[in-house]
Amino acid sequence: MRGLAEYVMTGRRQAIIAVVLLGLIPLANLLNPVVVGLVILRKGLSEGALIFAWAMLPLIGWASLGDLVPLVMLLGVSGLGLLLRETESWEFTLLAAIAVGLCVEFYFRLQPTYLDVLMVQVEDYLQSSGQQDLQIEDIRTVMTSVIGAVCMFLSIVLLMLSRWMQAALFNPGGFQTEFHSLRIEQKVALVLLAAMLLSTFEVVIPSSWVLYFVLPLVFSGVALVHATVEKRKLSSMWLVTFYIVLMLPVVVQLLILAALVDSWYDFRARLQGS
Repeated sequence: MRGLAEYVMTGRRQAIIAVVLLGLIPLANLLNPVVVGLVILRKGLSEGALIFAWAMLPLIGWASLGDLVPLVMLLGVSGLGLLLRETESWEFTLLAAIAVGLCVEFYFRLQPTYLDVLMVQVEDYLQSSGQQDLQIEDIRTVMTSVIGAVCMFLSIVLLMLSRWMQAALFNPGGFQTEFHSLRIEQKVALVLLAAMLLSTFEVVIPSSWVLYFVLPLVFSGVALVHATVEKRKLSSMWLVTFYIVLMLPVVVQLLILAALVDSWYDFRARLQGS
């Protein structure tokens, strides 16, 4: 990845070649938004807009064939990258990423064609497994929010990759410091907690939207774990074990709780002091 970053930063022509070629290759086309994000973070809107325009060309082609994800990621990463460059705040950027998920959900609600194909397969599965009593519309609502949350998650991860590439070239070790300090402040944590509770009890906010409010806290919790391992000089196997057990729902819930408590007690500052 560092080699790709060095090539892209060589000049405008190299960046254009990179986004066009990456955009043409399945799966690798997810690196297309990463390159655009890198250019925006390093060189700003004017240069980033030009590379963005070239990056869109192959991804529009994939979208016409039914693969919308790379194009959505390009839009999401570019917008979040510009915001991160201007604010230098991961907390604000994570909150803004909620808009990415919601925009994706609203798009699928207004243009349900892609989701209709998926729902046909779901209905066939439910019929074959004898679970016809489940409400198809409820499943459709949840799946729409899940797709939005996945797009939100991917846009954050790809932006972090762009930031890591930028740091690797121009500020070695900078991304680690930046990520380890990622923390949700008290007022923001209260807003997220209130939104989660309203969503859970379906008061004003749909219950499926809880996924959007949880993700910023998940990233804050992951940053807390990484910072703790680094400050305590623990083995990297602790992180490997952490990511393995993170697949368990109860661990995710504990991670969210830790992030909320950290908003008040700032465990990293206490570890630094000790």
